[in-house]
Amino acid sequence: MTDKKNEAVDSAAEKEMEGVPEHLRDGGDEPAENGDAERIALLEEQLAAAKQDVLYAQADTQNVRRRMEKEAVDARAYAATNFARDILSVSDNLTRALDAIPAELREDEKMKPLVTGLEATGRELESVFAKNGITRIAAMGLPLDPNLHQAMVEIPNAETEAGVIIAEMQAGYMIKDRLLRPALVGVAKKPD
Repeated sequence: MTDKKNEAVDSAAEKEMEGVPEHLRDGGDEPAENGDAERIALLEEQLAAAKQDVLYAQADTQNVRRRMEKEAVDARAYAATNFARDILSVSDNLTRALDAIPAELREDEKMKPLVTGLEATGRELESVFAKNGITRIAAMGLPLDPNLHQAMVEIPNAETEAGVIIAEMQAGYMIKDRLLRPALVGVAKKPD
């Protein structure tokens, strides 16, 4: 029975020494206390390195988790971006159609239901935009902001300061805090 005990102790000692370089293992030619001190020092170094590796792994995992959560939130918030861009052209065409109706036709009893229906459709479209975080970018009378506006033309104007928007060719829109489409504008410049 003592032979089996000795074999188990030897096996446990061998497992403990795995990964320890040969020159640091007890060779018998050094005093046991000196070898134990070196072995303890080596094990402490390995433990410190392992602790550092665990901390780095935890930080990496936390960063990946945060990034994934942000990407999921963004995906939900901006999932309709392409659809919203496409539907803006419908809104533009509806606005152009309403603007093209002359005042005398608006007053004509035969045209009133058509005009009323087009205006109601426009209001409903604006309501849907608002529900989905799509807002129109203010442009007229404001200084040109290259993050929101795209200058298409400079218009000589002595009454307005240079760089101020005096014409809007196409409305711009934001979806939540992101630019969906810049406003296409005309900017005042000093006459020659």
